[in-house]
Amino acid sequence: MDVNAAVAAAAAIAGLLTGVIAVLTFRWSEREQARPTRSSMRPDVNAVLPPGVDTVLSVLRSSAVVLDESDSVVKASSAAYALGLVRGGKLAVEPMLHMARDTRRDGEIRQVELDLPRRGTGRGEALAVSARVAPLGSRLVLLLVEDLTEARRIEAVRRDFVANVSHELKTPTGALSLLSEAVMDASDDPEAVTRFAGRMQIEATRLTNLVQELIDLSRVQNDDPLEDAEPVRVDELVAEAMDRSRHAVSTKNITMAAGGTDGLYVWGNRGQLAAALGNLVENAVNYSPARTRVGIAGRRISAPGGDLVEIAVTDQGIGISEKDRERIFERFYRVDPARSRATGGTGLGLAIVKHVAASHGGEVTVWSSEGQGSTFTLRLPEAAASRDRSPVAAPDDDVDDSADDAVGPYETTDR
Repeated sequence: MDVNAAVAAAAAIAGLLTGVIAVLTFRWSEREQARPTRSSMRPDVNAVLPPGVDTVLSVLRSSAVVLDESDSVVKASSAAYALGLVRGGKLAVEPMLHMARDTRRDGEIRQVELDLPRRGTGRGEALAVSARVAPLGSRLVLLLVEDLTEARRIEAVRRDFVANVSHELKTPTGALSLLSEAVMDASDDPEAVTRFAGRMQIEATRLTNLVQELIDLSRVQNDDPLEDAEPVRVDELVAEAMDRSRHAVSTKNITMAAGGTDGLYVWGNRGQLAAALGNLVENAVNYSPARTRVGIAGRRISAPGGDLVEIAVTDQGIGISEKDRERIFERFYRVDPARSRATGGTGLGLAIVKHVAASHGGEVTVWSSEGQGSTFTLRLPEAAASRDRSPVAAPDDDVDDSADDAVGPYETTDR
């Protein structure tokens, strides 16, 4: 009985050892078969690249791709993958692949600018790149690709800006030249001289406003720290913006009302903030029909980074279409060019508002519906000391401070 048990145990151990040996042998064979295939698909980078090249490629801002003699990718930067240049271990851009083959054949350096389709947009947007191919040793080719899309966009904006400024300056200066000639020809007609002189004043004012807004825009576009920053009372900004548009309000019989939370303060440059809010109110008045209403309201809102002050300017004007809403903060862009010229608009007001908001750590947004009006909302960080300050009456005699007023602490109707 004991002998039979010993024999059975010995047989079991032998079978187990045989199985283990078979598994190990199979795995060793499988690894040996896979090793040549893997090395032939992608050579060892450190063994193929010349000394120091790998380090240099890792710090380049351009997208870098190294190809071997079979057009396989030996080395590619993360930027190359992000641009979609490399897919599945191969260079995916056919023109660049042809350049690499030609350079491998004759050793000449080649450079070309290409427009590549953006991956996943589905809108036909192009990615502008500059590709440069050079030989790297006797077997490899180096491809460097630089994204020029943003540079081209900035250059296009600069060209448009120069063209628009030239056009905007040419209009009033040309008008002044013609009007001065008309005054000279009508020197013996006092009534005509008076009429032409009035037109000259209008054009001179338009030219002065344009130059001033160009100066304002250049100041708020830079990245310099805010100058003369201080706690600024929102009530005073509102009163100043309302006073700035008082003449147009009276001419068009527009009701202008202000309300919301009293005693708010924002931190910033008072002149820039007054210009920004004044532009919003002026636009609301200029683009509103006669006998309508323009409202201005301020309130405090909570945000993760700290409380914000929100100033909303609402009108009952012509409204803005969806396609125009995407561009209204661009310099010189006008929703209605004919109306803008009739009201003396320069097309820079909303661009100034956008830059002022950004430089103060805030933002400006717009809601609008065609035929129903628009609401522009300026959000700015609240001054930390604002809650410790006692309310001060707004310095405007036409402002009603009654808390029981249905429209808030301010309301003025010019008719």
